[in-house]
Amino acid sequence: MPQASLDFSFEITLSAAFHDLDPMNVVWHGNYVRYFEQARCALLARYHYDYPAMRDSGYAWPVVDMRVKYVGPLTYGQSFIVRATIVEWENRLKIEYVVRDAASGRRLTKGYTIQVAVDMASGEMQYVCPPVLLACLGLQDGAQPERQA
Repeated sequence: MPQASLDFSFEITLSAAFHDLDPMNVVWHGNYVRYFEQARCALLARYHYDYPAMRDSGYAWPVVDMRVKYVGPLTYGQSFIVRATIVEWENRLKIEYVVRDAASGRRLTKGYTIQVAVDMASGEMQYVCPPVLLACLGLQDGAQPERQA
């Protein structure tokens, strides 16, 4: 079980673009998947295990489960923060997301994604996360994570 004292989080700031709006002039619900992806990529890059590094390590990490809970709308030009946090890493990679209004800090959306490691050579799902993920998170041999600016 992950230790509560570890914080594997990263935040990005985005702005709702006109092309993201639906006919009701709010961000279309499907765009939140893209916002989660952008935050996930930035978080994984922080630990030097972004998608090219995953591929180079011999593992694909498909998203196998996702949940999104919409609390409040995003509107055109609204600046917002997406915080991505790794909360599980032993048997799967679970990342939680919180979308907040940049000005007020009010929570607008939350969700999570679950990814599993798949050995690219055999195509077989791994039931334990490969050591390369633990190494990138600084967790091998009980080591504390390396913090990066």
